[in-house]
Amino acid sequence: MKLLTFAIPCYNSENYMEKCIESILPGGEDVEIIIVDDGSHDRTAEIADRYAAQYPSIVRAIHQPNGGHGEAVNTGIANASGLYFKVVDSDDWVDAEAYGKILSKLRELVQNDAGIDMLLANYVYEKEGAKHKKVMRQTGFPTDCVFTWKDVRHFFKGHYILMHSVIYRTKLLRDCGLKLPDHTFYVDNIYVYKPLPYVRSMYYMDVDFYRYFIGRDDQSVNEKVMISRIDQQIKVNKIMIDDVDLWKVPNIKCRKYMFNYLEIITVISTVMLLRSGTEENLEKKRELWTYIKEKDIRLFHRLRRGILGGTMNLPGKGGRKISVAAYRLSQKVVGFN
Repeated sequence: MKLLTFAIPCYNSENYMEKCIESILPGGEDVEIIIVDDGSHDRTAEIADRYAAQYPSIVRAIHQPNGGHGEAVNTGIANASGLYFKVVDSDDWVDAEAYGKILSKLRELVQNDAGIDMLLANYVYEKEGAKHKKVMRQTGFPTDCVFTWKDVRHFFKGHYILMHSVIYRTKLLRDCGLKLPDHTFYVDNIYVYKPLPYVRSMYYMDVDFYRYFIGRDDQSVNEKVMISRIDQQIKVNKIMIDDVDLWKVPNIKCRKYMFNYLEIITVISTVMLLRSGTEENLEKKRELWTYIKEKDIRLFHRLRRGILGGTMNLPGKGGRKISVAAYRLSQKVVGFN
């Protein structure tokens, strides 16, 4: 069995996937790289097959009809043979030094029968044109030790784990019934969120592992693109509400973290609807909050009471301006595009 499986979802990725693959190959026989060609029309399939032929004991190429990022991740989980599982998008890459440290630590933990459910590391915004690279750390978590939710010191509003930060135990992803929707953007949030109640033991390494490229005009986190795909953001938001009954999450700190996570995702949905400025999207904003209210009145009030949730629901044009100003501030803090 491999120590760590990497899944690389690829759709028309010929221009950048090789950099991603090459950054992971130094893991050698400890790792498995599953390149999922998600119905590409360029040379992605050819490149994937070349690597699979060149590194048959490390790289696998899987070709499937286009199903979107979520379906490609589902394929990776279904076919993974590694004890642990990591998604790396085809336009991103990993840092060599941090990579070596993470593999060494995972190997040590497994050999000492101290297997963990989730390993966290930092990610770095490789933002095009930015002079300084923003490092996103997992604030509040103990460092360089195995810990549980009770050991987490504090949570900061607006901080939440991204797919870039996390390595999950493969069996946990399967046991929690994770299945991402096809043809949907922003499913990364479901990927991180749904397994959290199943996580018992964790390890955080303060190393800058994942290099998250941001700046392509067609990138899904580009603001204009997000507004154009707002229905998919809302879909993900609703799935997160439907998939986990937060009041039944037994661990109080885990539950609190998940409330914070759901709040920031709901804020993103809300502010994108506000930013669009159209009457149609303002109606979608009202519909989203009505959906939450009818689904779970306690959750509705919890989200509205939150600092971020309250800011996003101030009435009138003045309220909308304050909401957008708060969003602009968050952009500067996290380096969001």
